[in-house]
Amino acid sequence: MSQTAEAATPAGAATPPVRRRSPVAVAMAAASVALVIVGFAASVGAFPESWNLGLADPIDRTRRWLINNQTSHWLYSVLLNPVTDLADAGIRRLEAILRWFPWYVYPVFCGLGLWRVRGRVAGALGFCGVVLIGMTELWQQGFATLALMGVAVFLSLLAGIPLGIAAWRNDRFASVLRPTLDAMQTMPGFVYLIPFVLLFGIGRVPALVATVIFALPPVVRLTDVGLRNVPHPMVEASEVFGATERQTLRLVQIPAARPAILAGVNQTTMLAMSMVVIAAFIGSGGLGQDVLRAMRDIDVGEASEAGIAIVIMAIILDRFSRGVATLGERGRGHGTIAVRAADLQAIRWLAVAAALVAVVGGLVGHNKFPEWLHWHFSPYVNDITAWARDNLYDIGSSGIGTGPLSDFITLYMVTPLRELLSSQIPWPAMIGLGVLAGLMARGVTLGLGIGIALLGIGWLGMWELSMDTLAQTVVAVAATLAIGIPLGIWASHSDRFQKLADPVLDFLQTIPSFVLLVPVITLFHVGRIPGIIASVVYALPSAVHYTDLGLRRVPAEVHEAATSFGATRGQRLRRVELPLAAPELMVAVNQVIMLVLAMVVIAGLVGGGGLGLETVNALRRSDAVGRGFEAGIAIVLLAGILDRLTRGVADRLRPPAAT
Repeated sequence: MSQTAEAATPAGAATPPVRRRSPVAVAMAAASVALVIVGFAASVGAFPESWNLGLADPIDRTRRWLINNQTSHWLYSVLLNPVTDLADAGIRRLEAILRWFPWYVYPVFCGLGLWRVRGRVAGALGFCGVVLIGMTELWQQGFATLALMGVAVFLSLLAGIPLGIAAWRNDRFASVLRPTLDAMQTMPGFVYLIPFVLLFGIGRVPALVATVIFALPPVVRLTDVGLRNVPHPMVEASEVFGATERQTLRLVQIPAARPAILAGVNQTTMLAMSMVVIAAFIGSGGLGQDVLRAMRDIDVGEASEAGIAIVIMAIILDRFSRGVATLGERGRGHGTIAVRAADLQAIRWLAVAAALVAVVGGLVGHNKFPEWLHWHFSPYVNDITAWARDNLYDIGSSGIGTGPLSDFITLYMVTPLRELLSSQIPWPAMIGLGVLAGLMARGVTLGLGIGIALLGIGWLGMWELSMDTLAQTVVAVAATLAIGIPLGIWASHSDRFQKLADPVLDFLQTIPSFVLLVPVITLFHVGRIPGIIASVVYALPSAVHYTDLGLRRVPAEVHEAATSFGATRGQRLRRVELPLAAPELMVAVNQVIMLVLAMVVIAGLVGGGGLGLETVNALRRSDAVGRGFEAGIAIVLLAGILDRLTRGVADRLRPPAAT
């Protein structure tokens, strides 16, 4: 070590190790550079068609075999048909029970329950929200949706909590389960539907199974995390008093992990609700069916009514589950246990009172929402939409409006980027660049994984469509970050703006993504741009929230030190706050990418093209199931590449102690 380096190292401090590249990493980097050079020098064309694995044909043959043997094969008579009948009977039974109760039990129960766990304002809004669902004549559809989601959440918890406990007990099982959960979370909801439609046909059961799998990961992860974070002294104290391992788990560890487990219940419920409209594609019915029908008719008003009904249900379930999860945490010190006991006692009395009122009302027969309370706001929404369509698409000869904006984004952003990725960058060079990015982000494993995933996309025959989808994703992510990061910075510096923005962002997060498409189609017509704009709106809340969170976590001492050295507000933001918040900003990028990719299939419904259109065709046409399945796998591979890259960059930006 040189004298300069020795002088720079404090006495007694450990010398930081010199980081050296492994020979494997050096060889992979050299091979990747060679791929890039050869790809451009040789002017390689499209990905070779002869390398296509041809998965579509065997999948289509399997579909035809399943259809021809649904009534005779033991797979159906012994296993699938009984499961289908049992699941369908459970959904119908729960829906019948929900419809038996008198209509006024629901607004009163939601209002009083939210008042108790979240406050008076939440209680009043919950009461009004439930009444609004009835006023728009969506009462029966709401029960159908609630029954399907209720059974899905119950089955998710029934499987998820034991899986979380098993992952907590066994690190090897957790290491196997973790990538499986990652794949389940990155796969768009539409892709889940294809294999279950093959097995179960059209109806509620495939929608139920797809919803369970889509909503399962959060409760598994948070059960595992909650149990791992239980303080060790609590476990030791239980063992000292003679409790067995099972008693310690049941009486100490699970109660201590209750907030994390209930947070998982909350997230699972929200993911299940997000599948409402997607599940309607295969006959789940309910509110999702109304949204889907309105979207096909381009009826913004009707879609808004059904969409807002879904939002109201999601927000009520979200606030109620969050309130239950934080019971007893509002107190401090010696008052915590007393507050928890008072809350639980109040909930018990509320449940008893609601049950008595429900039984009496059910016997009397007040289970239909009164017709004299019916009211629709859809005509007003349609009038506003018609005015916007007629006046905003092209404003005179000024060259501004939604039409010119759509043309500008298409001609100068989406089309050039799509041509660059699909034809101007040769496929070997794209693979080489992907491997290099993986090496720099996390190392050999990620670089090799990205190379294999990109080859897999080519082997599926989805290279050009994947590059089309990647171009749309890049444009949507860039636009989302360009809007979301400044708004997040503003929210982090202004509590007033944050309070004003939170309800809007919550609304955008809970409203079904399909509903976002309807007004966008009206203003921008069918094409790639409506899908991109809807993706931006859908992903915007995550960009704002994570930017706000990252900047608020910067220690106050750092702000004071920067100010004492004479830094202006802008200098402090650029040179201190944003660099320290870089890991959270990369998490924001990661979440935005995942949400935009989740909209890929939905954008395919309105002319977005790419992989999304192929997946949608698999649900529309029986002869396109195999190709749609290939497109779904390509979406998963593309999502995995982008997810791991952004996570790797976030880990590198994170301080060593935090990592």
